[in-house]
Amino acid sequence: MVHRTSTFCFLLLFSALVYAQSWDSIKNDPSYLCGEGYGSTIAEADRNALSDLTSKITTHVSSSFDIIEEESSNGQSVDSKTYVSNRVRTYSQATLNNTERLIIQNEPNAHVGRWIKRSEIAKLFESRKIKAKDMIETALRAESMGKVDDALRNYYWAFALIRSLQHPNDVTYTTEDGVSHVLMNWIREKMNAVFDDVKIIATSREGDDVSLSITYQGKSVTSIDYTFFDGRDWSNLYSAKDGCGVLELAKGNSNDSYQIKIEFEYLGEALIDKEVETVLSVISSTPMRKSYKTVTALQENQIIAHAEGQEGDFSTISESLIAKPKIVRDVATYSRTLNEVLNSITTKRYDAQSRLFTASGMETYTKLLKYGTAKLISDPSPIYYESTNGVVARGIKMSFSFKTGIRKSFVENVIFYFDDEGKVCNITFGLGDAAEKDILYKGVWSESARKSIMEFLENYKTAYALKRLDYIETIFDDDAVIIVGNVASRMKNSKEFDNVSTNNQIIRHNRYTKNQYLKQLKRCFSSNEFINIRFANNDVIKLGKGGETYAIQISQDYYSSTYGDKGYLFLIVDINDPTHPLIRVRTWQPEKDPNFGLYGPGDFK
Repeated sequence: MVHRTSTFCFLLLFSALVYAQSWDSIKNDPSYLCGEGYGSTIAEADRNALSDLTSKITTHVSSSFDIIEEESSNGQSVDSKTYVSNRVRTYSQATLNNTERLIIQNEPNAHVGRWIKRSEIAKLFESRKIKAKDMIETALRAESMGKVDDALRNYYWAFALIRSLQHPNDVTYTTEDGVSHVLMNWIREKMNAVFDDVKIIATSREGDDVSLSITYQGKSVTSIDYTFFDGRDWSNLYSAKDGCGVLELAKGNSNDSYQIKIEFEYLGEALIDKEVETVLSVISSTPMRKSYKTVTALQENQIIAHAEGQEGDFSTISESLIAKPKIVRDVATYSRTLNEVLNSITTKRYDAQSRLFTASGMETYTKLLKYGTAKLISDPSPIYYESTNGVVARGIKMSFSFKTGIRKSFVENVIFYFDDEGKVCNITFGLGDAAEKDILYKGVWSESARKSIMEFLENYKTAYALKRLDYIETIFDDDAVIIVGNVASRMKNSKEFDNVSTNNQIIRHNRYTKNQYLKQLKRCFSSNEFINIRFANNDVIKLGKGGETYAIQISQDYYSSTYGDKGYLFLIVDINDPTHPLIRVRTWQPEKDPNFGLYGPGDFK
């Protein structure tokens, strides 16, 4: 026993000597920059090693950094070492992914070494430049669709990333016309042009609630975020949708005008991207004077015409099924029911309307009323048309306000479903004009199938917002493939997906069973005052087998009172029975994977 113990101790000592000798040779190699750290755990020692390495990188590149003038606009001199150090330190553990690590000594007295080739340092800045240009491409696409919020966020975040580089004024971007622009100047010009093209007017005021009409380039804006000054302080974020926004004034507000600021920094949402969050924390804010709008105030109960020049939306398509649906001829029963329901919301007399609902409809309505403070926006103009499961009324816009979180209010298109007796049997949030038409007009399958897909996505979106865990449980197949989270990788010959085979086998670090996923959702629902989901850029493909089975790839914006992210949702949905759709596959990823892009139907067979 003593012999074995002595042998074990000798091996440990020998290993430590080998690692120490190896680390000494690395530190003495002039082609490397090295950092080392100590701690009670490997994680602590590694953080300290990275911090030490970052300090060495700062010294190495400090002489080559350009200090841009705007950083000293307050008249105070800028300490060059602090300036460079702040920027280099934004290269966190996540972005210093081309460094090497050696555990010199294990816990509990951990000692870790980190090093990087001097020739690799330039790649740190180059990868950030590429990321910034990707954000610009995203901003341009969003701008073309009237998604002002996405456009401004990506422009500004790209601007911040460029400012953190060694030579920010040397970074250029070539537009489609072949002209090369200095990005630092071009991004500001683009953002100012967006601000100029946004027009906001107040269209009605009831009490202290003001309805806004918001256009971009003369058309109803698809989405935009803003805050306003209520006479005492700036509000939390308000979100407008399809040209409709709201202001909730301080009681008795009698100002001659409303001061509104269009959001562009999105500091509260930067946590979805650790690199951006770190950069924004060390880069001084850049004021954008044109982001402020002054809107003429209205008197109580005053109504004016909508903004002049409003020429529709950014997804206008001829022969729209929304504009020209299969109209229901006799709408008296449905109209009477809907008017009573909307009147109950306006007057806040919620408990007297149970006769207007089926049991399931009443349950959804009750959850809707708990989704923040619900208010109608202007006079509703519902359109009634035939649906897969009865009659549907569209065209009702409502705002929902919340007490907590960085976002104060959302605007939603609220859709009412009626049974044969004229009772409300379901309520959902609409996808938005652009997302609706993406589905209705991108495909060659039947009109009924497209409507079923759209209605499924509306139910899906609403179930998350209203925390309908019971409904979500019914739409997921018991053997559904569910992948949630940031990191996914591929490896061959995996059996992880059981009855669903994959092309080149996608394996994840965060695959869930249906029960695991539902438990996670339950915790998420209980810890958030609200959840709101927006869809855009939908691609729908009918699969070659499985009858009415469709693959849906969709861009998703997710907001809650404690968190927000943006990413890509992929679903394989079986709608052979439109009354009982089933999700066979659900994946979510925050961005396109550099190796395989987005999950798609070819990955699941």
